[in-house]
Amino acid sequence: MTLGEIATITRGSGLPKSDFTDSGVPCIHYGQIYTYYGTFADVTKSFVSPETAATLKTVSKGDIIIAVTSENIEDVCKCVAWLGDEDIVTGGHTAIVKHNQNPKYIAYWLQTAEFFGQKRKIAHGTKVIEVTPRKLENIEIPIPPLEEQARIVEILDRFDALTTDISAGLPAEIAARQKQYEYYRDKLLTFKEIAQ
Repeated sequence: MTLGEIATITRGSGLPKSDFTDSGVPCIHYGQIYTYYGTFADVTKSFVSPETAATLKTVSKGDIIIAVTSENIEDVCKCVAWLGDEDIVTGGHTAIVKHNQNPKYIAYWLQTAEFFGQKRKIAHGTKVIEVTPRKLENIEIPIPPLEEQARIVEILDRFDALTTDISAGLPAEIAARQKQYEYYRDKLLTFKEIAQ
């Protein structure tokens, strides 16, 4: 199916970083999708005043925020699935995807080589690469039943934990091997002083 068949896609507007406040309505700025957020989020780094929030687009639980402007083709359309319980807001250079599918499934799929190939065809620009929400509607995405989406997500979540969770998986294994190496290195390179 196309994204346009399973979702409504709207473009954000506004939200310079100068609008950030220390507290207020949670928000996600498009630049933070590149620099701060992973594939999913349930808390935000930034906030705006209620007055500013009233001028921005609302993101509800399960919505996908896609950064539609970037300096390169690789990064354009990086996304974050909003999994928090409260509504947040987002601003310009984003597209908000409202749908009734598994949000993690869609967020994972938007990282695939299949999506990258389609994205390359609809991106435009030279110094600034952009993908319009209207063109995103034509992206073709496989939509298995929700139960199968949940099964796929469960498997991908386990792989994600193995490769990124500092207390499990590869990072923990690398840290353990580093400690083992340091232990044996110190043992091998520590010498008793020979009496004269």
